[in-house]
Amino acid sequence: MKIHVKTNLNIKDKEARGAVASAAEKALRDVIVLIANDAIKGSPVLTGNNRRSIASEAKGLTASTYSTSGYGGYLEVGTATRAGRPYFKPALDTHLPKLPRIMKEYLG
Repeated sequence: MKIHVKTNLNIKDKEARGAVASAAEKALRDVIVLIANDAIKGSPVLTGNNRRSIASEAKGLTASTYSTSGYGGYLEVGTATRAGRPYFKPALDTHLPKLPRIMKEYLG
């Protein structure tokens, strides 16, 4: 899952624009870590391989969390014969709404 934050501002002050962009980057980094940690906790476990394969990265205003197990998507959404057991979506739904509050904290 990839998240990209856009900051469209009507502020002409370069310093203020930079502060908002910096706060957005830091908040996004914090939120993607929270999402990844919850996805790890919520991942279905048989061998633990999928849990161990969950990673996250943040660069600028874009962040991603993903599973490299090769079957993480099947666990999330299911197949024709097996129901999904979502673990990324609940983590996203829990933590993404925190982004504006965390960003505001960084702005002081």
